[in-house]
Amino acid sequence: MTLLSLTTGSAQAASWSSYLDGAYPNFESRRWADTGGSTSIQFTNCADHTGATSAGVTLRKAVDWQVDPTYSTASFTNCFNGYNSSSSDGWDDHGSGNYYFAVNLGATYSDLDVRVVNVNY
Repeated sequence: MTLLSLTTGSAQAASWSSYLDGAYPNFESRRWADTGGSTSIQFTNCADHTGATSAGVTLRKAVDWQVDPTYSTASFTNCFNGYNSSSSDGWDDHGSGNYYFAVNLGATYSDLDVRVVNVNY
């Protein structure tokens, strides 16, 4: 007698890490496929060569044939306070799709470095 057991796993959260080196205004991160759920973004150790002490981080959804929706912008300031200082924010579920974040939308100039970028979705 063979017994077959099938189980279904719950949706697993995914994440990726990277860094920014000289991100200019309107810089767009890599895209990631999300099946739905909340998203959080964290920057650790920020520096802007223009002297700025904040970075605007905006979650966006890539959509074909129309302007990509823009969700709220978080102002990251604490990550400018030292090597291990971090800033983070979260966004609610906006459905499945391909997402990315943009930095300093509409700014006239920035030159942002971030030692560690963590995205969890």
